[in-house]
Amino acid sequence: MRPKRKIGLVLLMMSLVLAACGGGQSKEQAGGNEGNQEKVKLTIWHNFAGDDLRAKSVRSFIDQFAQDHPEVTLDAQAIPPDGYRQRLSTVAAANEMPDVFFVYAGSQSAELHQAKLLQPITEVLDAHSDWKDKFLPGAFDPYEFEDGQIYSAPLGMSATSILYYNKAMFDKHNVKVPTTWEEMMAAVKTFNDNGITPIALGNKAPWVAQSTIIGSIADRVTGTEWFKKAAAQDGAKFTDPEFIEALGYFKELVDNKAFQEGANSIDNTQAEQYFIQGNAAMMISGAWTLTNLAASSSEEQMKDIEVTTLPSIPGGKGEANTISGGAGGGLALSSRTEGKAKELALELIYAVSGPEAQKAIAESNSMVMYDTEIDQSKVTSLYYKAFNLVKSTGITPVYDAYLSAEAAEVINNGLQEIMMGGPVEGVAQKLQDAQARSATP
Repeated sequence: MRPKRKIGLVLLMMSLVLAACGGGQSKEQAGGNEGNQEKVKLTIWHNFAGDDLRAKSVRSFIDQFAQDHPEVTLDAQAIPPDGYRQRLSTVAAANEMPDVFFVYAGSQSAELHQAKLLQPITEVLDAHSDWKDKFLPGAFDPYEFEDGQIYSAPLGMSATSILYYNKAMFDKHNVKVPTTWEEMMAAVKTFNDNGITPIALGNKAPWVAQSTIIGSIADRVTGTEWFKKAAAQDGAKFTDPEFIEALGYFKELVDNKAFQEGANSIDNTQAEQYFIQGNAAMMISGAWTLTNLAASSSEEQMKDIEVTTLPSIPGGKGEANTISGGAGGGLALSSRTEGKAKELALELIYAVSGPEAQKAIAESNSMVMYDTEIDQSKVTSLYYKAFNLVKSTGITPVYDAYLSAEAAEVINNGLQEIMMGGPVEGVAQKLQDAQARSATP
């Protein structure tokens, strides 16, 4: 009789275990039994798919989150940048957004918010106020909408108008590093007199002059608020005298042969090489040049390169000591994610955007909009100089981040026209017409 009782007891225990595991019960439903917790499914999409250090750093923090949270089944998809926008647009149209996804600052995040596909991440920022407070001024601007909530924390920074200069060349020819427009034009003259191109420029893809030069010069003339009003067609126009004046400063560079011959027919990469090989004294470019030169140039070539901001403009309404740029993309939270999944999704956003991740991204020679200390031995000397410069300057708008697609194309092509001798007034009128069309309901 004893063996039968034992078998019966075993069957009873098995039936109790099976009952406890059945029906997909969560940890809470199962009365707190740790071994019976149902896994939470999370999806994250991003475009850090490459082999560069920045992409590897971001993916490593996603992998670490998965290891630290065995209760999560994480579906992480790294989608190449070329196809990322389209993939996201496709799922947005079907209202099937991933729980967490990389979103670009500017029109994309605004459109997703307007379509009610995002929900704020303010609560995780407030929960880690020491993290929130170390973002640079303006970091959250593209992700704050009329409700006052914050919808992403940027993983990078776009800095587009850094003035790179060859210190050895300046010293050799006894030229002062320009802090005023008068000093800039004096430097242009001296270098031309000595057979040296003053400023390397590769404007074959015509966004370069717009992104790196005119936005920063124009902001010094007009001030930021004027530009935002003109972009919104609300009390300012691109035919106003201050913008004509701003285009005039660009034309002054052209007329005084600040750029090398044929600048409209070479690309930005060729211009970078022209500069680093000692053929030009200066180059006005973005943070991408730091990455490109780190990959293509020696430390010996870079040791004489210094960085600063563009000079001030006499009587200008805008601030000096500024660089055009702004927050890069960051991780956003789907409006459909809720409950435990939302709680863990916010943890994931913090894990990939928090202080340790910001430091790691910075140490991959990529700009971040975050005040962190970096190990100088892990980055190039030029990046280290630029990183500290950007931390100490103000940020002003890049024109094509605010203009309509049509208007951005007009100013891009218009600057090429000015470089070929075209009048500034005609460019201003075409820009105004294009932006006005985009503002018409």
